[in-house]
Amino acid sequence: MMVPMDIASLNDQNRYELVHTSLDLAEQSSSVFTRIYRDEALKTAAHADVMRMSRQPQSPLAGLPVSVKDLLDVAGDTTMAGSVVLDGHPAASSDATVVARLRNAGAAIIGKTNMTEFGFSGVGINPHYGTPANPLDATRITGGSSSGAAASVGAGICVAALGSDTGGSVRIPAALCGLVGFKPTMRRVPTSGALPLAPVLDSIGPIARSVADCLLVDSLIADQALTPEAVSLSGLKFAVPEDLVMDDIDDTVARAFTVTLSKLSAAGASIVEVPMKMFAEARDINRFPQIESWRWHHKLLATHADQYDTLVATRIRAGEKYTEQDFQRLLAARKDWISRVEHALIGFNAMLMPTVPIIAPRTEALLASEETFFDVNRLLLRNPSLINLLDGCSLSLPCQRTGDLPVGLMIGAPAMADARVFSIGLAIEHVLSD
Repeated sequence: MMVPMDIASLNDQNRYELVHTSLDLAEQSSSVFTRIYRDEALKTAAHADVMRMSRQPQSPLAGLPVSVKDLLDVAGDTTMAGSVVLDGHPAASSDATVVARLRNAGAAIIGKTNMTEFGFSGVGINPHYGTPANPLDATRITGGSSSGAAASVGAGICVAALGSDTGGSVRIPAALCGLVGFKPTMRRVPTSGALPLAPVLDSIGPIARSVADCLLVDSLIADQALTPEAVSLSGLKFAVPEDLVMDDIDDTVARAFTVTLSKLSAAGASIVEVPMKMFAEARDINRFPQIESWRWHHKLLATHADQYDTLVATRIRAGEKYTEQDFQRLLAARKDWISRVEHALIGFNAMLMPTVPIIAPRTEALLASEETFFDVNRLLLRNPSLINLLDGCSLSLPCQRTGDLPVGLMIGAPAMADARVFSIGLAIEHVLSD
């Protein structure tokens, strides 16, 4: 298999050979990809090699293997979004904006990655195309909904992947697979050409092996590149919510989070536990995925219900009971909630919490019981979805002890604090790697 590397370490590597190996691995990786673009990717890699040999300036991502989630339009293909319901629908006439921006940067897009059907679950199970295995333990889930995205990076097939994040769908699989995932402030990265789940929450972000690589991809797909400053942890002040985010935490995650906070404190950071009673309101306010997905899917469900994953259809149908008045009421409640959370965070550089409170569950247990599936799904989505409701930005980076299954540390902040979150993420990553 390919040796997983950060993008910077591949500077002198032959792109054509690298992408050829990636494509071979992609074709051998069950359930990770729904579509592979062999000819286009090899042509892009060969061009990057020519440019590199002639010392022409190009993006650090030029000619490197990248994957895109199956809900992003690629010109000439029908966007299936991990489903079979849209089979036969018109092909996309153009690339999604973020896909086009990757192409303009010279990235070799090797394929579309598998996902939870229509992005509606944090678990990553897909009955149509199979469920990608966690690269670190094939008996466990990758998490979702960007399941194939994380698997493509975790298995060393791609240097980075684009996913979407409506309630944690980039950060959950990043956390469960020992990777870095970034959810931007949604307005920074265009969602045009992405099949929607909940447009008031949908965002598009990268999964990669390092904070720097996520920053690079974000700089290529966002409307404006960030310029994070180098910071020391000494003197930074972090809020650790007292409420909700530590509930039902398992021993591995609790141990890793406690040790991580100790390391950050030893590096000079101030760690303060902060009451966040309003977090208990989030579940009742955040009905936007059900409401907005019902609006998009109700006609398809009326005619093609038997083709949907029943676990997904159940969640979509939960939006049927909400009226436009309900929707507007929830938008107002969200606005008030955001104001209160932002007020509680005044004086802090960021929030810290476990990305998810559990390690990756075994796939078999989730397939055997719908009750277990929905319990796990709620746990996986609970913490990261707080940032989506906040309209904020967030990094998840690995913080587990050597030998343990992956645990994610989530750095979160309000809207448009993306550069600060990256600055903090780079500093924390450095401390945790020592």
